[in-house]
Amino acid sequence: MSARRGRSPLQRAQRRGRELRQQVPPVPRTPAPKLQRGERRPLPTDEPAPVGNYNQRKEEEEKQLFKLSQQLQKLAAVLSQDNVTKGYTFPQTEQENEEEEDEDEESSVEEDAEEEEDEEEDDDDELEDQPTIKECITVGDFVAQQEGDLTFKKGEVLLILDKKPDGWWIATNSKGERGLVPKTYLMACNKGVGQEPSEEESEEDIEVVDETADKTEIKRSWWLMKIAANLEKKTTLCFEQNNTIDVLATMGAVPAGFRPSTLSQLLEEGNQFQASYFIQPELTPSQLAFKDLIWNPEKDTIQPRPTRVSLILTLWSCKMIPLPGVSIQVLSRHVRLCLFDGNRVLSNIHTVRAAWQPKNPKTWTFSPRVTGILPSLLDGDCFIRSNSSSPDIGILFELGITYIRNSTGARGELSCGWAFLKLFDSSGIPVSSKTYELLLNGGTAYERGVEMDPSISRRASSSVFHQMITLKKQPQLLVKLRSLSTRSKGILNLLPETLIGSMCYIHLLIFYRQILSDVLLKDRISMQSADLISNPILATFPKLMEQPDLMDALRSAWAEKESTLKRSEKVITDFLCEILNLIQRDREFLKSVFFLVYHDCVFPLLQSTFLPEHKWADEESEASRWKVIADFLKRNQEKDSALYSLLSSESVHKAFDISEIAYDFLGQARKSSASV
Repeated sequence: MSARRGRSPLQRAQRRGRELRQQVPPVPRTPAPKLQRGERRPLPTDEPAPVGNYNQRKEEEEKQLFKLSQQLQKLAAVLSQDNVTKGYTFPQTEQENEEEEDEDEESSVEEDAEEEEDEEEDDDDELEDQPTIKECITVGDFVAQQEGDLTFKKGEVLLILDKKPDGWWIATNSKGERGLVPKTYLMACNKGVGQEPSEEESEEDIEVVDETADKTEIKRSWWLMKIAANLEKKTTLCFEQNNTIDVLATMGAVPAGFRPSTLSQLLEEGNQFQASYFIQPELTPSQLAFKDLIWNPEKDTIQPRPTRVSLILTLWSCKMIPLPGVSIQVLSRHVRLCLFDGNRVLSNIHTVRAAWQPKNPKTWTFSPRVTGILPSLLDGDCFIRSNSSSPDIGILFELGITYIRNSTGARGELSCGWAFLKLFDSSGIPVSSKTYELLLNGGTAYERGVEMDPSISRRASSSVFHQMITLKKQPQLLVKLRSLSTRSKGILNLLPETLIGSMCYIHLLIFYRQILSDVLLKDRISMQSADLISNPILATFPKLMEQPDLMDALRSAWAEKESTLKRSEKVITDFLCEILNLIQRDREFLKSVFFLVYHDCVFPLLQSTFLPEHKWADEESEASRWKVIADFLKRNQEKDSALYSLLSSESVHKAFDISEIAYDFLGQARKSSASV
């Protein structure tokens, strides 16, 4: 007979625990009540946390064994007092049990089989403890009550990323939003997200139908696998970027305070931080009306909307910016700015490109006012609007460079420092309108105490004179908050409640808002109608916000057309007064002219196959695009319209799509979000 395998300490403890559980009568438990919205499940004190290593599991099993032994001793004492213990045989101790097992070799086969079952049970426990990715269907509505919670509706399919022992699991929805969800609102799906469809499954079989407890049909599809892949891709990209920074820092190619650009990564994730999203009308919480687009029947125009934050900011210059090494080539130097409360971005992310001279390499400059043919991307004058009630709201500035590595040709974007200008003091009073010298911090906006150039601080002295010299060597950003006149306030109040943009095309945005209000509020037959609206300007204008050269083309064409208007003033000193005069002079006439200019200018360019795709910080692409735009505008000026180019056999346009002329305001409108 083969020798019996020795039982491990963990298996002996588990077996001993099962024997003791059999001796203790079960205690009836009342089912746990269903959690209400926002209610936290209390932390379980009698459930061991899931662990992965053997020693920790063994210690927990021994603790639980000791606890059960104490309960059994108390129960035996109570039974002995009632004379009920007659004939009751207490279980043997662990040592006696081991001696009996050594003497009885005839049951070795059964012991081996039992040990194998114990090992299988241990393996099953370890698998259950691992936070595997699974799909779950929500069985009720849940509204986030705390930061980090994930709001969902009944019947949604969520991807579980991690199972916390307190009953709050980390999950993500189909939109990629991530947060904590209560497990009492979830029901497991039949088919796991990690399962691949078999070869016999057709495309129709990829989408299946599940049923919840109340027979509600829920459609599921394999896009959940794509969500998991996207999360893995973002994580991998983050590691790659950090590794790239480490390599560049080790090579001496970038200073120690440089980091991957945070705002650039947000822009790449979707349109939720782009200006094209924020110029769309915002719906009220009921989604039955527009929040920031109201019609004034007395003046027959859009109603001005005053906001808590409404100002004009001028970027002046950046000083003492550390230089990157010669192993990378800088394609663009720029500043990205947005509204920020210390935790969240509260507006679109606006980008202004900086000028740079080799004679003064550590200084960046901006154009204080863009006129004529200068690109709007260089405009240092920015309007800023927000109706957020956050007491910590301010402007986040992130200096950045777009680069390409000479050795590998890889492109990337780095943050060269950041600064934050709080717009209200502790009493809620707006800050003064003046010039601010903002010291730049290293790292990201979510890091504190990271210096751009630590060597400067190490050389600092207690002497006041040396401190002044050291301060001048620190990287700085110079900005100016400009005071608003009554007329300039009136101009800004015609814009959306939340938006950051360039002052050089603010008059074009106002025309867009006027046309938007006419179509949605004035001329719509029924306010309950959600049909598509035939309007090429509303359907395509948001695209111009992400292609600044096309916005420049519209600016140029409008300036050319405006110079031919008979009632146009020849000399106007104030740019804002010019806009206000245009609006008040003959609104309907100017809107009709704007229609013609738009259709003769940017609308054909958007559909032209000769216009290369817009690429950020790509000198070749930018030059070729502007050549196509300039030739098109020149040809239109000679022919007095775009009709010649549209009908010419030399012009080739993209295949027609209904989205070119159809405006889906219900799909494009922004959902109302609670103010911070």
